[in-house]
Amino acid sequence: MSTLFIDRLSKQYEKQRWALKNVSLRLDSGIVGLVGPNGSGKTTLLRILATLLTPNCGKVHWKGQDIQKRPQLLRRELGYLPQDFGIYPQLTAREFLTYIGELKGLSGQHLRRRIEAVLEQVNLREDANRRLRTYSGGMVRRIGIAQALLNDPHLLVLDEPTVGLDPAERVHFREIISSLSDERLILLSTHIISDIEVMANEMVLLQQGHLIWSGTTNALLNDATESVWSLTLDAADYERLRLHYRTSLALRRGRTVEMRLISAVSPHPNAIPVEPTLEEAYLFVTQQATAEESVAIK
Repeated sequence: MSTLFIDRLSKQYEKQRWALKNVSLRLDSGIVGLVGPNGSGKTTLLRILATLLTPNCGKVHWKGQDIQKRPQLLRRELGYLPQDFGIYPQLTAREFLTYIGELKGLSGQHLRRRIEAVLEQVNLREDANRRLRTYSGGMVRRIGIAQALLNDPHLLVLDEPTVGLDPAERVHFREIISSLSDERLILLSTHIISDIEVMANEMVLLQQGHLIWSGTTNALLNDATESVWSLTLDAADYERLRLHYRTSLALRRGRTVEMRLISAVSPHPNAIPVEPTLEEAYLFVTQQATAEESVAIK
């Protein structure tokens, strides 16, 4: 089993600013969605796991080995797609994958087979001999996914992998990742909750460098039970109410507004509790964490 232990991990870039603070997790095989607002520490965590950053304190163990002491053990089994993925525009896709594969220690017939396999997976075989400078943004993103898969990794770390993909490409990406989930750990950072909803069986929520929640997607939905409300109001009442509550949906119907609100208590006498979506459950948990932090500061 591919098991990752993260023990009290912290990273500080500047005085008084911690990108991560005492994050501890155990992640086993499967697809894990890493979610949080900008500046929550997601990319910092992924870069530490990819052995590109050194934490100020804490440890990361992969299959029982400390990755700070023995990074090569992890790198042999790692596939990493950074948020800002760079290419060599003068190379063709096949030449680029050959170069990346050799850097990963692959060679000969095995490397050629892997290149053809990943090109097929990301639907780029017909364009493999084109220069990368002629690729669209979505095609470059697919080459990024292909290079991450080259060494058939046991740990796949993906930072915003569907940025730049059109809806059809996003669906194809989800199919690729879902087919890879057996016997490997895939850590997927994204702002697109629908990607998590379709693919992931677990979620990790970060906020301001702190771990605020982890568990299954079903557990997150359960934690938000009776915290999402539906009601229809006139436009004036809607404007007043949205100043005090987080709104997840507002549809104008003539002079009225159909809305869904996130609140731990009923926000209005006419409000009806409804089942939360995964996005609403995420918003509820982050809202609760922010409220608790505000109380602690006071």
